[in-house]
Amino acid sequence: MSFSVSDITEIKWSLGAFVLSIVVVAGLSIFSEDYRRGALQAKQSAQEQLNKAREQVATAQNDFENMATYKLEYEALETQKVIGNEQRLDWIEGLEKIRKQGIVLDFKYSVGPQQSYAPNPPLDAGNFALNLSPMTIQIDLLHEEQLDRLFSAMMTQMEGWFILDRCALSTGTSGAGEVSSLKADCAGGWLTMKNRNAP
Repeated sequence: MSFSVSDITEIKWSLGAFVLSIVVVAGLSIFSEDYRRGALQAKQSAQEQLNKAREQVATAQNDFENMATYKLEYEALETQKVIGNEQRLDWIEGLEKIRKQGIVLDFKYSVGPQQSYAPNPPLDAGNFALNLSPMTIQIDLLHEEQLDRLFSAMMTQMEGWFILDRCALSTGTSGAGEVSSLKADCAGGWLTMKNRNAP
């Protein structure tokens, strides 16, 4: 069977339909590939969002468990007024009450302005800012044991955390060379923690 130019006019509609069907099939193939890629990207994006949501749920569950675990400790620190604002007036009143107990002969002290505190070695305090109100205290003693009693009283009878940094003892002598006085010069400070999100 042979074709001539005149035969092409007879099959032109069929040939046109064939070419059109090839174009349509190619277009559908390209469209379906694009659709498949888009669906895969949408699936991947949805999977990533699902993974993030699962991580957030796991983090929230861990936070809830940690809150339950540390709630009592946190409440104890709040009761002791370690968490919150500086308690300068309470410290002064507490020191005056201890003075009246006669644990030592006498003492003088000064509490400096509150400042940011960076412990050594460094400590991750999380969402809390650590602050220290530095205090120096000069103490007149009869004997060294009174120094220990004074700091024990400060820790048990006063609210807050006092951090002792250093103490230096010195003695005075009488004309006969006998020890006539014992003094301690100490430095430390009152530590407070404040939630950075609190007003």
